[in-house]
Amino acid sequence: MDPVTLIVAALAAGAALGLKDTASAGVQDAYAGLKALVKKRFAGRPKGELVLAGHEAAPETWEKPLAAELAAAGADRDGELVAAAQALMRLIDEAGSQAGKYAVSVRDSQGVQVGDRNTQINRFGSLSA
Repeated sequence: MDPVTLIVAALAAGAALGLKDTASAGVQDAYAGLKALVKKRFAGRPKGELVLAGHEAAPETWEKPLAAELAAAGADRDGELVAAAQALMRLIDEAGSQAGKYAVSVRDSQGVQVGDRNTQINRFGSLSA
């Protein structure tokens, strides 16, 4: 998984679990730490800060804008930020992390989805008969 996608996925998972009372203190702390690193990366970038806040409230709606802002801010080259995202995903989905679920690399492909319980319909090429 590319670094920006990993960070976005970890933030979405953290938003879903980290704010609930049932989440462990470790998950809550890891999510807070990841979010703090993203805020630091977005320092002086008001649009990035706005997108991060929107993503926490509605991850699916703000996923693409957040990915774009993270890429523009160079988050993919921030080793500390990527490590924090990996650490959070290890806490949330230990089995998936051990199985390499969050180590996906796709190039020169069409119609690819990564994740669980997805539905996808692809129509490539001409529809004429």
